[in-house]
Amino acid sequence: MPARLHRSALFVPGHKPDWVPKAVAAGADLLILDLEDSVPVADKSRARGVVRESLEALAAEGQDRSVRINGFATGLALDDLEAIMGPALQAVRLPKVESADDLRELDALLTHLEKRAGMEPGTVQTPLDLETAGAMRDACDILRVSPRATSMMLGCGPGGDAARAVGYQWTKGGTETHYLRSRAVLDARAAGIEYPMVTSWWDVRDLDGLRADAALNRRFGFRGMVVMHPSHVPIVNEAFTPNEAELTHARGLIAAMEAAEREGSAAVTYEGDMVDYAMVTTARELLDLAASIDAGAARAGPRAGR
Repeated sequence: MPARLHRSALFVPGHKPDWVPKAVAAGADLLILDLEDSVPVADKSRARGVVRESLEALAAEGQDRSVRINGFATGLALDDLEAIMGPALQAVRLPKVESADDLRELDALLTHLEKRAGMEPGTVQTPLDLETAGAMRDACDILRVSPRATSMMLGCGPGGDAARAVGYQWTKGGTETHYLRSRAVLDARAAGIEYPMVTSWWDVRDLDGLRADAALNRRFGFRGMVVMHPSHVPIVNEAFTPNEAELTHARGLIAAMEAAEREGSAAVTYEGDMVDYAMVTTARELLDLAASIDAGAARAGPRAGR
């Protein structure tokens, strides 16, 4: 399955089926059903069946979905995979990846289970979540290990696995993670990942801070954010959707260049800037990005936040 643009992704605890419709209504482009940190140990076994049912319901609605399983070190990963494997499973997120060997092992397990389920090997994607120092350092090499790894998410929020692994002290300004964000985008692009994502803001009440952080992440080159609360989804969707002023500028730039070409020129001044073919390509990509967002909204139907 080709990678899709996800401006927003929302975590849903796997043992809370009543939360799934609310998450869908929030308008997130992607739902991440969680079997790991948000599920108490006593509920993990029951959560597997709940997640499988949720996957099937979401597939019927056309909602993009993935599942975060428990890590290999827990001894629960294989049971998780066996329980959720099926046509409704789009992607599996392995937590706390340290090296390329982790994705190789996950790939081998998925291939076996896909064959056993009568599915085409390679159907299930394996997004890479960067939340360990090893994964952050070697992200490009890890992403290149498997064609299943078609997307990537950097964790750089407060107090979580990434903060503990690197040792930074989180602030709302985010300067302590600027290097991590820049490096993650660079590694993703070098590995051919079109739509890198980030999770960096967990303050439920400070929506103005979220807007500023989302704008910062877009400037770094991210194409979406993973959020923890439904109220964050509309703000993030808006932040990562090209606005009308951007689209108007892109269309005008392309038109100016086309007019210059008709006069035999390969460069032109547009709104005070020199424009050449490279900038036209960038403008066309922006228009294509906006078109893909519109197509995704049409595919998913009328939902809040789109």
